[in-house]
Amino acid sequence: MPIKKIMLLFFSLFLITGLVQIPANAEGKTNVLKLGINDKLSGIEAVSVKGTYYVPLRALADELKWTLTGLTDGVLVSGGSGSLTLQGDAGAVLKDGTVVPVSTFLQDGKLMVPLKVSGYLGYIISFAGDKYLLRVKDGSAGLTDDAFVTKYAAELKPAETAPAEPEPSAEPGKPGQTVYLTFDDGPSATTSQLLDILSKYEVQATFFMLGNNMNKYPSQVKRIVKEDYGLGLHGMTHRKEKFYASPAAALAEMSGDNAVLKKLTGATTTLIRPPYGSKPYFTKSFRDKVLGQGYHLWDWNVDSNDWKYKEDSDKIYTTVMDQVHKLKQSKTNPVILMHDQKATLKVLPRLLEALKKEGYTFQVITKDMEPVNFWKDKR
Repeated sequence: MPIKKIMLLFFSLFLITGLVQIPANAEGKTNVLKLGINDKLSGIEAVSVKGTYYVPLRALADELKWTLTGLTDGVLVSGGSGSLTLQGDAGAVLKDGTVVPVSTFLQDGKLMVPLKVSGYLGYIISFAGDKYLLRVKDGSAGLTDDAFVTKYAAELKPAETAPAEPEPSAEPGKPGQTVYLTFDDGPSATTSQLLDILSKYEVQATFFMLGNNMNKYPSQVKRIVKEDYGLGLHGMTHRKEKFYASPAAALAEMSGDNAVLKKLTGATTTLIRPPYGSKPYFTKSFRDKVLGQGYHLWDWNVDSNDWKYKEDSDKIYTTVMDQVHKLKQSKTNPVILMHDQKATLKVLPRLLEALKKEGYTFQVITKDMEPVNFWKDKR
């Protein structure tokens, strides 16, 4: 077999085995659109999965004249006005070192990547669902989007297909009976004791961690990942004047936080919780900047105020249970805010015993769930 064919075969196998991440509903197509590239309608079909359009990487690269290079830790994609490295479950690393969440999956032997990858390389993406328009363009495009739609109107509309099967709810458990327990500001010197309590009661929880604290307590982070707790980002500094200095500053803190998590454990996450919660500081300009990179914003609907009451366990307990009972009336699952701190250790067993006695189960937050946040931003 010629050397060139051997290398191509090796590279294809590398793409398939090294980067595949199959979303839970990857086989459940909700929509398919033909992809426009500059002023022509290509033969590429973009598949919508959970509101994100995916396209075959190799076909897109061929159309846009990108270069794909196999690396030991992923695939380097070069083209447009930049480059990035796809690293499977770990997301993608941009030219400036920023880590962004990018999911991939295998379909019919092809590696599917989100179309937003082209945006990271300097291309403009146009979408108009009512006109069946999905288009990638650069400075060479001559047609406006309206002119493009007019030119290809007959070909853009997809063929009639049977209605897609409804997706199961992303929120598991019985409505109003599933608790999402979350801990902010960790890890800390007492994280091991906190994890011991959760393990004793066989309870799952999600940790929104600070990058600076992860660097201080790397073993705690590794244990959290090893024991399959939920992972979330809380920024680097928890300093209001730094995090909220600008939308770019907020994104840099979340991306830096994710980079620390990856460095220590190899894992990354798209779940974020800004310092002090998203209101009032995490305004639309901040959300557009950060959530536009694929992150999902989570606040809470039960505030323990454990940071405020500290050693007053009775007050913390009553505060939590009162709010939980109010949510139960509307069959709303509680998302409880607590903090990774010494004072929390005292009240936590009592809370877990009470919630379990009342029939609650505990789950971790996942990227596929509809976010609970004060802005009702569902991205």
